[in-house]
Amino acid sequence: MTGMIKFRRSKLQQGQTKTLYEGAEPNLGILSFGDSHRIQNHGDFKEISGKGILNNRISAHLMTCLESIGLPTHFLKSLNMREQEIRLLETLPFVVRVRNIAAGSFANRMGMDDGAILPRPILEFAFKKSSGVYNVITDDHILAFQWADTYELEEMVTMAYRANDYMNGLFSAIGLRLVDFTIEFGRLWGENGELYLMVADELSPDTMRLWDVKTNEQLYGKDTEAKMVEAYQEIAIRMGLVPREGVVKGGDVNEKLASDLDDIENILANDKTRKIRSINRTPPVKGGTRG
Repeated sequence: MTGMIKFRRSKLQQGQTKTLYEGAEPNLGILSFGDSHRIQNHGDFKEISGKGILNNRISAHLMTCLESIGLPTHFLKSLNMREQEIRLLETLPFVVRVRNIAAGSFANRMGMDDGAILPRPILEFAFKKSSGVYNVITDDHILAFQWADTYELEEMVTMAYRANDYMNGLFSAIGLRLVDFTIEFGRLWGENGELYLMVADELSPDTMRLWDVKTNEQLYGKDTEAKMVEAYQEIAIRMGLVPREGVVKGGDVNEKLASDLDDIENILANDKTRKIRSINRTPPVKGGTRG
């Protein structure tokens, strides 16, 4: 991969684990993955060396995979070990969660045993109350506050379930069980007012819960942050995204090996002749934020 982008950039958004910068062209952005990690039940953050490199690579790969089954995403190409070029979208104030197995807060809310297999995948919406804080909501909240309309909701539900089907197969093939994941969507408006919904933000171990098929145990737990990067790296190795020797050892990053990894490009998203289905709505009077 090439080195870090050198031109002067304006910061558009600062998140907990990522920073969004203005891109080299209008309507494009640069998403930079950091090593910061929020400590469970504390709200504090710590740096886990190499975490951002692994998340950047895993998310880039999963985005291209979803694109291959017809789900458009904001991801365009990787720029270096920590950064990727994306489309700037109109973000929505809520996320979609898909659950296959009862775990974490869901198991507690439903009074179920951790690890109980659900009768079918369950989809939930969660409002982004503040940085890192999400409240479960219903589709009535979304419609009442006009965060999305019925056509958009139907499209998001369909896309979330399709992503779940695909990723279940992908992870199962490498000995991992997809317990649950969070997926975000954004709006892209065409030149003639046509609306496209796209997968946004990231798809990485930060946004999903993965258990080993053989042991039925999570690869990383709430109180094992020190082992987190090892688990993330194991996931990337099984996916064929980093060599078996890994890019992180003993808390140190092999910068040369990481920078020499092949670039990931979303070939379908960069195909100017490709046509994707729009929802055919006119732009609203007030737009959301970009991110």
